Amino acid sequence: MKTRCTTVSINKAINTQEVAVKEKHARTCILGTHHEKGAQTFWSVVNRLPLSSNAVLCWKFCHVFHKLLRDGHPNVLKDSLRYKNELSDMSRMWGHLSEGYGQLCSIYLKLLRTKMEYHTKNPRFPGNLQMSDRQLDEAGESDVNNFFQLTVEMFDYLECELNLFQTVFNSLDMSRSVSVTTAGQCRLAPLIQVILDCSHLYDYTVKLLFKLHSCLPADTLQGHRDRFMEQFTKLKDLFYRSSNLQYFKRLIQIPQLPENPPNFLRASALSEHISPVVVIPAEASSPDSEPVLEKDDLMDMDASQQNLFDNKFDDIFGSSFSSDPFNFNSQNGVNKDEKDHLIDQLYREISALKAQLENLKTESQRAVLQLKGRINELEAELAEQQHLRQQAADDGEFLRAELDELKKKREDTEKAQRSLTEIERKAQANEQRYSKLKEKYSELVQNHAGLLRKNAEVTKQVSVARQAQVDLEREKKELEDSFQRISEQAQRKTQEQTEVLENLKQELATSKQELQIVQGSLETSAQSEEKWVSQIAALEKEQGSLVNAMARREEEYSALQEQLEQTQLKLSSTQESMCQLAKNQRKKLLVESRTAAEQVIREALRQLEEPTLISCAGSADHLLSTVKSVSSCIEQLEKCWSQYLACPEDISGLLHSVTLLAHLTSDTIFHGSTTCLRALPEPADISCLASPALTEACKQYGKETLIYLAFLEEEGTLENVNSTDMRNCLSKISAIGEELLPRGLDIKQEELGDLVDKEMAATSAAIETATARIEEMLSKSRAGDTGVKLEVNERILGSCTSLMQAIQVLIVASKDLQKEIVESGRGTASPKEFYAKNSRWTEGLISASKAVGWGATVMVDAADLVVQGRGKFEELMVCSHEIAASTAQLVAASKVKADKDSPNLAQLQQASRGVNQATAAVVASTTSGKSQIEETDNMDFSSMTLTQIKRQEMDSQVRVLELENELQKERQKLGELRKKHYELAGVAEGWEEGTEAAPPALQEAVTDKE
Repeated sequence: MKTRCTTVSINKAINTQEVAVKEKHARTCILGTHHEKGAQTFWSVVNRLPLSSNAVLCWKFCHVFHKLLRDGHPNVLKDSLRYKNELSDMSRMWGHLSEGYGQLCSIYLKLLRTKMEYHTKNPRFPGNLQMSDRQLDEAGESDVNNFFQLTVEMFDYLECELNLFQTVFNSLDMSRSVSVTTAGQCRLAPLIQVILDCSHLYDYTVKLLFKLHSCLPADTLQGHRDRFMEQFTKLKDLFYRSSNLQYFKRLIQIPQLPENPPNFLRASALSEHISPVVVIPAEASSPDSEPVLEKDDLMDMDASQQNLFDNKFDDIFGSSFSSDPFNFNSQNGVNKDEKDHLIDQLYREISALKAQLENLKTESQRAVLQLKGRINELEAELAEQQHLRQQAADDGEFLRAELDELKKKREDTEKAQRSLTEIERKAQANEQRYSKLKEKYSELVQNHAGLLRKNAEVTKQVSVARQAQVDLEREKKELEDSFQRISEQAQRKTQEQTEVLENLKQELATSKQELQIVQGSLETSAQSEEKWVSQIAALEKEQGSLVNAMARREEEYSALQEQLEQTQLKLSSTQESMCQLAKNQRKKLLVESRTAAEQVIREALRQLEEPTLISCAGSADHLLSTVKSVSSCIEQLEKCWSQYLACPEDISGLLHSVTLLAHLTSDTIFHGSTTCLRALPEPADISCLASPALTEACKQYGKETLIYLAFLEEEGTLENVNSTDMRNCLSKISAIGEELLPRGLDIKQEELGDLVDKEMAATSAAIETATARIEEMLSKSRAGDTGVKLEVNERILGSCTSLMQAIQVLIVASKDLQKEIVESGRGTASPKEFYAKNSRWTEGLISASKAVGWGATVMVDAADLVVQGRGKFEELMVCSHEIAASTAQLVAASKVKADKDSPNLAQLQQASRGVNQATAAVVASTTSGKSQIEETDNMDFSSMTLTQIKRQEMDSQVRVLELENELQKERQKLGELRKKHYELAGVAEGWEEGTEAAPPALQEAVTDKE
């Protein structure tokens, strides 16, 4: 039920009437999006509306869609993104209309697309753009780059809003009160949404610019300030103009911007900024939004009030009185005065009852209106409460998301703290390990000192032991000396001494072992100490070397930087001098080239009056070809001049064009002065009139060329160089040259032979070119087409290729037959003399060859259009018939002078039959392809009613009569064209009027065409 109400409201809100959208319908659409939590119903209804064919309908759609994006459910944006490309296409389509609602719809659709893109990129911004300062800071994520980009996007958004604002005002006639008309209100109603958006965008832009100026230099934000100033001026003017319109005064309270824009260079100016607030009064509503009684309600009210009136009447006068109110049946005897009195009394009572009835009606209508107004207010409050509830739910979701983010941040912080604690614990362990190593080192030092003391004591003991050994040796010597005297006594003492000595030796060995152990420990401690000392010394030495190297590098860097600055200064000065020198050289070359060109043209003008040119004779066709070359040279010169102005380094093309223009101008003047001498003697009056005019035109052209070259010396823009006068002179020369062209006698008799060979060669070349183009079209069709279209294209192009091959065989056979005719008929004369002698026959060959080549070219063009789907099958059929007729004319012209038993003639006739068969194949393939394609386009009459079929039948009969009338006219036109063609062909080929009939070639061609 709710979906049906929403659908009805959408259809009532978006209609073709040029009135403003009713608020109750728009409010129902907004409530519908909140009920279904999306915009599927809205788009399903809108897709059935003809938005592309009615501008008012599209305008009201934009208004309703803008309201939904602002106040509808948040999912409206998600459901509408899939239609963004369709809105862009519709905007481009309406942009082609410059009047009415066309431009308004185009700009409004662009605004809606911009709004959708903005809210897609910035999902934190709601559709109505209402945000607090904290939410605005969170939207930028405390990143100056995000704030910078957000400001640019707001500028673009506000620019689209202002563009729509300005366009609506420009479309209104402000000289009269347009805001009180329905058409004016229809255009002004959407501006309420625009004013609401602009107030928020202006406020956010000011706050973001102050934030950016606090983080970035002022020069970086110069572009932002300039753009803000421009939009500030426009918005202030539009707000002022809107506030003066009667339509807005009771619907919306528009704020006024300050006289001067904020000074972003002064940070304290932010406190002076006052956010503009748009106020929509609670009692304000458009006239269309007021409660209106429906027709059924009024009918019900009238019926109830009528029943109330009848009841009151019965209560006063009785039920029987209502059937006989004046009691005429029982009061026939009453006099007339009593009756009149009674009637007056009844009339007064009826008047009083009517007054009471009117009061009751008024009170009941007022009560109904109040109740319906109260219902609308309650519905609006309900929608607002639901909107606030949804907004609170969205805020709750946002806060929950923030809470989750804060929890994640807290977890990350706890992890960081744990990692910091672990790092501190590791640092403490390292510090303890260092202190232990330090204690160990001090202990080693103390052990080393103790070992040194022990070493001194052991050394002392060793010296004592050595002294004792010396004493023992001395005593031994004394005992040995007295051994002989007291050998027996000393033997025992000697043994004792020996034992004592062995004990002492054992003690000495033990002492030596202890000494070696002490020395080993001493050496180990000494080595460890030397290692630490050497490492410390190496580190100190390396530190000193690094400090010295850094000082040297800094000195070298400063020296190199000074050298670089000097080198850059020298290089810049050298480049400037070289650029100036190159510029002077280019200017000098241009001046010299222009001077040389002027000398060439002046020399040609001077020689124009010399008598030596009187004996020279020029041709008009040569003059016309020279004039065409001059025209193309002028275009090339203008192009090179524009390139030179854009890039002065590229001067080669300009110099070449100036030199070429000078020589071509000289040739034009020379040939123009001598062309008059080639005119025929018959139109002597034309030649006499054209000769001085052509000479004068050549002189004027030379002067204009000199003036044009003089402009090239000035370093100005392209507008200073104007070649219009030169072109006018060339047009005049071309017109006079065309008048001097010979009519039908421009070919000399001795040139006919060469012309026949040239035309036959040109025809062969045209056939080969046509065959190549058909092959190219066939390959393209195979690459790009499929199905029935590819089959039809292959069949048609294949038959065209076969026709071209048959024509090529025919041309070869015609050449062979012509050689045989010339060789058999010329005798002792040359081929050129034979062609000159039989000039009429020769001209027939030339005409037939030209017709074949032209027909092949036209046929290829028609086939190309048919393959592309832009041509007609009938054109291809006519072209094939025309080629067959032209080849028949060529055959007839070739066999006029041929021997009947000639094999070349038989071969030519066989080739002609091949051409006819190929032509029939082309027509057949074209006809079948046409029918095959038309079968796919059969009409479907199954869904049409009897009336519609009858209407279509009448239209078809009218179309048949029109086509029959056009067919008759085209047949008459074709007959007249054929008559004129025969006359022109007779003049061109020299037929004698009244004495000779048309040649057989032309007769056979006519027969083939018909």
